[in-house]
Amino acid sequence: MKTTDFNTNAPGKIIRTLEGYDAFIPDPLPPQLNWSTQLINKLAAAERSIARLEEVGKNFPLPHIVIRPFIRKEAVLSSQIEGTRTTFEQLLTYEAQQLDLFGEVEDRREVHNYVLALDYGLQRQAALPMSVRLIREIHGILMKGVRGETWTPGEVRRSQNWIGRLGATLAEARYVPPPVDEMHVCLSELEKFIHRESDIPALIKVGLIHYQFEAIHPFLDGNGRIGRLLITFLLVAWELLSQPLLYLSSFIEKNRTEYYDRLLAVSQKGKWEEWLLFFLDGVHEQAEDAIESIQALQRLRLEYQGLFNQDRSRRNLAKMVDYFISTPISSIKQAQESSGLGSFATIQGYFQKLESLGIIQEVTGRARDRIYRADKILRILNG
Repeated sequence: MKTTDFNTNAPGKIIRTLEGYDAFIPDPLPPQLNWSTQLINKLAAAERSIARLEEVGKNFPLPHIVIRPFIRKEAVLSSQIEGTRTTFEQLLTYEAQQLDLFGEVEDRREVHNYVLALDYGLQRQAALPMSVRLIREIHGILMKGVRGETWTPGEVRRSQNWIGRLGATLAEARYVPPPVDEMHVCLSELEKFIHRESDIPALIKVGLIHYQFEAIHPFLDGNGRIGRLLITFLLVAWELLSQPLLYLSSFIEKNRTEYYDRLLAVSQKGKWEEWLLFFLDGVHEQAEDAIESIQALQRLRLEYQGLFNQDRSRRNLAKMVDYFISTPISSIKQAQESSGLGSFATIQGYFQKLESLGIIQEVTGRARDRIYRADKILRILNG
C-alpha cells in the first residue's frame, strides 16, 4: 500500500505495524459532508424512486411472489462479482432438483448460501437488530460448506488481510485494512453509528455504512457479499422498503471498476461526495429497474389469466401462474411441495394445461424428473 496515495483529506490514519507493513484505520462515522446541490438532487431522485418502488411493490396483488426471484437474482449477481459462474437459470434448476446438472457444484452452493443468508438476516432482524453478532451469524451461513469455509465462517478475522490483484502479497497490496485489534474497535464504532439517532438521511447513512464496512474488511473472505447484504437489511430495517425489492449488485457489476475506485478514493482522499453520488445513482437505477420488472410481471400475469378465464380450474391455474412468477423453473414435485394445490397428479395436470397454452415448456426431454421453464417470466426477471 503506497502511503503517498493518501493525502491530508483521508478520513483516517495510516499506522506502521510491528510486522513492518502499513495499514489504514478509518475514522468513526459520520464524516463532515459537503451538501452540494448535486448531492441533494441525487438524494431526492433516489428517495423518489425508493418511494415509488415501495408503492408498486405493495400494489402487486401478491408481493411475496416477486420477492423470491428478486432474492435469487441478487444472489447470483452478488456472487458473480466474487467470481462464481452460476447463472440465474442454473440456480433455479439446482433448486428444482438439488442436482448438479451443469458441473461446478461449488458455485451453486455459494449462490444458494447467499439466498439462505439473505433469508436468515431478514427474518432474524425481527428479534436481533443489526449488529456485529448478527453480521457474524449471516457470514457463517454464507460461507458454510464452500471454498471459504476454511477461513473461519461466522468469525471475524484473527490475522491481517489485504486487497490487491490476484496473487498479490501484503507488500504489493492496493489497500490494507485495520490490524486485528484496531479492527475490533472500528466494528464497535460502526455498530454504534448504525443505532445512533441522526439527522443524516437514511440513504446517505446506508452509503456511509457500506463504505465503512468494506474499509474495515472484518472477514478473511466474503466481505463484499456481506457488505452488499447490509444494504438490503438496512433498507428494510429502517423502513425505506417494507419488502426486500432493491439490490445493487447489478449496478455494481456493470460499474465494477468505478465502484472499487470510488471506495478507495474515500480512504485515500476523503472523496465522500463522489462515492455517495455513485451510490445514489445505483439506488435510483436499480429501483427504477425493479419497478419496471414488477409492472411487466403484473401485465403478463393478467394476460395469462385471460387465457384460461373460462376454464373450470381457472383459480388454481392462476395460482400456478403466480407460483411460476415466484419460481420460473420448477419440477412438478417442487411445485407440489411449495404450492399446496394438490397431489402430484393434480399439479401435473395443471402443468400440462399451462404447457398447452405456451406459458411453460419442458426443458429436459426426459420421461422422469422433468423440469419446466416459464420463458417470458424469466426474460422479465433477467431484464
